[in-house]
Amino acid sequence: MRVLALMAGPLVWLAALLVRHLGVETAGFTASERARFDSEPFAAPEQLAAYARQPELVTAGYALFALASILLCATVIVFALELGGLALAGGALFVASLFARLYFSGVDLTAFSLVDRIGVSQATSFVMESYVDLSYGLWRIPVTASAGSIVGAVLLAVAGWRAGKLGLVPCLLLLSFGWVFMGVLKEATLASVLHGGVAAAVLFGWWAVGAERVGSVAVPAEGSPAARRATWRRWLLGS
Repeated sequence: MRVLALMAGPLVWLAALLVRHLGVETAGFTASERARFDSEPFAAPEQLAAYARQPELVTAGYALFALASILLCATVIVFALELGGLALAGGALFVASLFARLYFSGVDLTAFSLVDRIGVSQATSFVMESYVDLSYGLWRIPVTASAGSIVGAVLLAVAGWRAGKLGLVPCLLLLSFGWVFMGVLKEATLASVLHGGVAAAVLFGWWAVGAERVGSVAVPAEGSPAARRATWRRWLLGS
């Protein structure tokens, strides 16, 4: 169950980012349409246009993203408990940001429903006129909670580093995972797939199988080449 809790969320997360990216990339936009979308301050018009052209694929990407946000709660909780200390606060903040993602998911669904009912042009106009209010949410609770993704990742990384359980590479992967976009109708770029999805799958996959081997490795003699390699390994990966 531990491995399932650690791995299910990151794998669905990776799949969600990839499908969301493909939903836009395969929508068949012309060069002029892409130029127009690139000139927009927000990605919402492009996301709505992509949904209008292939609703099944775009819906799948957003649905997987919502599912991943739920599954990642278990991932982060298990991870934080095993790190201990300051990581508990970091995990709580990160889980709060996942709750915010579910709020944003509800707004995304509403926007897509508007496309189905009144057309992409009118739906886009309505969403963009209300975009700031929709993104911030009631009393700005969702947008405030979303900051927990970055702050929580920092606290988790600091806790893991101080405890000697996370080295440089896992800390960087954790920070990269925490830096994935937040908000309404955001674009999943190829960079997001790599620094958010692949990073999460590698980090928690390594933690799921690596932590079980702790204590099973023989301690090399001090000053030996094996001891120096072990020191470098702890610095890069952690215990």
